[in-house]
Amino acid sequence: MLNLAAFVVTIAGIKAAGALVIPFLLAVFLAVVCLPLLIWLEKKGVPELLGLLLILAVVVGAWTALAVLVGTAVADFTRSVPLYQDRLRAIVGDTWVWLQGYGLSIDRSIVDDIFDPGRLMRLVVSTLNSVGAILKNAFLILLMFTFLILEGTAIPQKIRLIRNGKHGALDSYSAIIKGVNRYLAIKSITSLATGVLIYLLLQFLGVDFPVLWALLAFLLNFIPNIGSLIAAIPPVLLALVQLGGAHAIATAMGFLLVNVMIGSIIEPRVMGRGVGLSALVVFLSLVFWGWVLGPIGMLLSVPLTMAIKIALSEHESTSWIATLLGSNKEVMAQLAEVEKRKELLQEVQE
Repeated sequence: MLNLAAFVVTIAGIKAAGALVIPFLLAVFLAVVCLPLLIWLEKKGVPELLGLLLILAVVVGAWTALAVLVGTAVADFTRSVPLYQDRLRAIVGDTWVWLQGYGLSIDRSIVDDIFDPGRLMRLVVSTLNSVGAILKNAFLILLMFTFLILEGTAIPQKIRLIRNGKHGALDSYSAIIKGVNRYLAIKSITSLATGVLIYLLLQFLGVDFPVLWALLAFLLNFIPNIGSLIAAIPPVLLALVQLGGAHAIATAMGFLLVNVMIGSIIEPRVMGRGVGLSALVVFLSLVFWGWVLGPIGMLLSVPLTMAIKIALSEHESTSWIATLLGSNKEVMAQLAEVEKRKELLQEVQE
């Protein structure tokens, strides 16, 4: 009960301090991705300060370009929202009349409430604005990132000193860095491929703001299970009100094809054994971190849970929690290893 109470207090504190915690977590994961590059540059003889400046230039350039693209596209889309609302309202009305013609008596107020154009468009705009707000909060994130990446090279020595130079003291730290870095690298590549394919699809179909929806698909692809579904809703709705039902169906089928090809075929093969988390844990972590930290928590839900699972597995008293968080394949592999050890022990005893 004491541990549970401490957990609740900790989560409440994180949620209350979200304005500071979110930029810090983004800076941490940026540092995790860029730290191997800094170490590689140092091995090639590049001075640490120069290597840091090169990495900062790349990060700032990419961040600025992304913020400008998202900000411009969101502003253009926001100006067009009233027109899209009127068109969507007309489509809902025509659908209701069509159903009435076939003898299906449906209360118009219920239909209007479910398919409220204003609510749907406000949801789309609020999601885009939340992404844009994070991108605009660059100064604090980049400042934290700079100090974190400078400290990153000294963290292994500090851990070794804290553990009194014990053998294997860095195993947990190295496993967290390696696992999170690998996941983020693979997810970034597959998300970029998703964004490019979505842009080509929407450009071919003639849907407005293809750059915006491609960027949204890229960002939301980091959210497991439902991110791609959320990213598909705005462009499908826009295709419906702009070009008609046939183009909306084509847009939805295109999104489905891209996500099945990349999310269900390519990504699992590249990811190998996966993230080491069960599907239920991935979904629950998505809901939990989304509730605690908002959209950014959903984006970082898998890396955060991976890091916690690895840290828990290091200590015998908490290893059972790490086992519960693990995937079925991982558990079966561990059981097979235990059985193999028992057989070897029995052979030795015989």
